[in-house]
Amino acid sequence: MAKLFAVTIFVIAILSAIPILRHTWVAPEDISTHGALIDKQMSETMAEAGISFLAAQFVLGFFIWKFSNRPADAKITKFPGGAKGLVIAAFLVVGIEVLALGVFGAKAWANVYFTPPSSDAMPIQAQAGQFAFYFRYPGPDKKFGGIHPEMVNEGTQNIFGLDPEHDVDARDDIVAAEMAVPVNKEIHLLMHAKDVGHSFFVRELRLQQDFVPGLDVTLHFTATKVGKYEIVCTQLCGLGHYNMKAYLNVMPQADFDAWLKQQAGQ
Repeated sequence: MAKLFAVTIFVIAILSAIPILRHTWVAPEDISTHGALIDKQMSETMAEAGISFLAAQFVLGFFIWKFSNRPADAKITKFPGGAKGLVIAAFLVVGIEVLALGVFGAKAWANVYFTPPSSDAMPIQAQAGQFAFYFRYPGPDKKFGGIHPEMVNEGTQNIFGLDPEHDVDARDDIVAAEMAVPVNKEIHLLMHAKDVGHSFFVRELRLQQDFVPGLDVTLHFTATKVGKYEIVCTQLCGLGHYNMKAYLNVMPQADFDAWLKQQAGQ
């Protein structure tokens, strides 16, 4: 019975590797300048974790096969160093693995999080609140108006709490429920949450960043392919979380300019 169990472990381990080796589930289309590095990091992580998983299952199956049904009077052999040696070895192996993945992935993460956006990156402010995303663009003056939390009023569509009566910079700000960007133009995304924790996730951009209440979070990206892509919240934020989404519309520059003028005229 124990040997049958060992064979079952071998079979399950091998079968679980087949879809990965055959690339049964492929990643969604990459539309970002940094996506190739993220995908490379993911492939390396899957390879390393997969090899470690298979090795662990084969070792487990081997020991079950070899040492099952031993006679009651069989001599007990102790592993050199005892359990302490095994724990130290496991700690070193796992530690080196995690460190290696961190080193390999440093460049991929640095492109998004550890390098500043270029000076000509387009700033767009994203606000997340139960249960919608809103986006703000500076007007012709290229300046955002100040945010006044006490003035936020969804009934009057003052989503960002602007005070155009007393704040000149706020008078030409453009607020939209859709995020439109020009293709091949670097975007500097300025993020804040209105209430609880949310998340900004666009799988084709290979980006997932949490909105943290009380913190201003920034990241930058460049979309490389025209199209419409879903933005979803991946942090459980309340009963309406399942329906919290918006769209990223990547447009040619001329179409984006026309879209921005249309939004400004509404």
